[in-house]
Amino acid sequence: MNDFPPWKVWMLTAALVIGVLLSIPSLLPEAQRSNIPDFLPQPTINLGLDLSGGVHILLEAQTDDFQAQRVETMSDRIEDAMNDEDPRIAIGDISRSGGRIVFAVRNEAQLDAAMERVRTLTQPVGLTGSRDWTVENEDSLQVVVTPTQAGNDAAVDDAVGTALEVVRTRIDELGTREPTIIRQGSERIVVQVPGLDDTDSLMSLLGRTASLEFRLVNEDAMRDATAALNCDPPIGSEAFPYLDEQEGQGCVIVERRVMISGDNLVNAQQSFDPQTNEVTVDITLDGSGGRIFGRITQENVGRRFAMILDDAILSAPVINEPILGGMAQITGRFTVQTANELAIALRSGRLPVELTVIEDRTVGPEMGEASIRLGALAGIIATIAVMAFMIVTYGRFGVYANIALALNLFLILAVMALMDATLTMPGIAGFILTVGAAVDANVLINERIREEQRRGRKVIDAVQMGYKEASRAIYDANITNVIAGALLFSFGSGPVRGFAVVLIIGVITSVFTAVTVTRMMVSVWVKSKRPKELYV
Repeated sequence: MNDFPPWKVWMLTAALVIGVLLSIPSLLPEAQRSNIPDFLPQPTINLGLDLSGGVHILLEAQTDDFQAQRVETMSDRIEDAMNDEDPRIAIGDISRSGGRIVFAVRNEAQLDAAMERVRTLTQPVGLTGSRDWTVENEDSLQVVVTPTQAGNDAAVDDAVGTALEVVRTRIDELGTREPTIIRQGSERIVVQVPGLDDTDSLMSLLGRTASLEFRLVNEDAMRDATAALNCDPPIGSEAFPYLDEQEGQGCVIVERRVMISGDNLVNAQQSFDPQTNEVTVDITLDGSGGRIFGRITQENVGRRFAMILDDAILSAPVINEPILGGMAQITGRFTVQTANELAIALRSGRLPVELTVIEDRTVGPEMGEASIRLGALAGIIATIAVMAFMIVTYGRFGVYANIALALNLFLILAVMALMDATLTMPGIAGFILTVGAAVDANVLINERIREEQRRGRKVIDAVQMGYKEASRAIYDANITNVIAGALLFSFGSGPVRGFAVVLIIGVITSVFTAVTVTRMMVSVWVKSKRPKELYV
């Protein structure tokens, strides 16, 4: 029993005291917690949606709009492929009616080459053997490009999967704790955010597509006041209204070609204009976007450059001088909050498909308070029953096991608070389960010590062999529990992960207290009392 010199005893004791102190803030009511001096650490456990209340939102992808946008994007790619590749293939106007793309090749000799270029823009769909678009020749020189059902399904699945990650990033940017974000079916996303009050702001942020584009204004078309007022663009241009109605009436007519998109964005931050003190959003473009932005502003000094967010004009300032370095500033009638929300949306990336809120509700904390009370009651009853059993069965060694059990409960709370973990109803179940399982190690140790005594070993030898031999089985058994908990955490979501967190922490702390801490207490007792017999 010489494994615990005085310095080691003091070190372990200090660690246990710190653990107990760190768990106290989580046990105090909010009113009392506010009385703790600010210079003292105050880690607390977060409560999940089922315990603290919060917001439940169900989002649905607008697949019809997504399919229309998909057709629009494909038609732009086809037009670029015909014009930009060598040799250039002359085609007529592209029709996008009926969910398909139709165009005519002007030179019959280039028909096969045109169809081959379009085919290179299509992709195979998984292992189905089909492609996402079909390319067919109709009516002599007419080419028809039609999306396949397999291609539509794969595109929607990929878009909703990407949207899920964008939503997760946006919520994380808000600083909320342990949200539950899961996919429901093929087109829906469930979002649960515990402890959140501002539901309108959250829904506005999640529903924002954040599709940012920079396009040159068609100055010739804008000179036609009627066209701008009626939002009637000429062929090859598009018209967008102002995001803020106070900016002006009518629309801004811009060229169809997108010069820079949000895909070139690497950062966005809320800021202030140093000259006007106006709230702005500063954006940083990647290397490619910065070079394009610099070239466009160099070649178009004196023209207006429109910033378009989600099909609305944010602003259309005049390019007074070349803008180099990949930095730009978005202006508008922003408040600090709306500018922050826009910056978050832009940083998190563009939603590939529009999401609409089809269900939202606020979950009250009343049920959670009842669950906490009942969970605490169950934990107290379980703890008392286990402690009584250990004392009756193992006497002094049962008392040591009970002290270790109490310390284990405090350490679980302390570790969860330091990890900023979230406690849910399943987590309470895992907590109570830990109470019953925490003394398993002490049962094994004590039974092994009894066995060594029956073999005629002396007190110190019996204790040493009991801990040594039992520890092997204890470590092996609990490693498998940690592996199971890690798998639950990796593949589970929401409540399952909450249970896994408590399980893993409980297993680790219970092994520490049941083996190391009780061994320290037994070692100190044996050294000081030198007992001749053990009553285990």
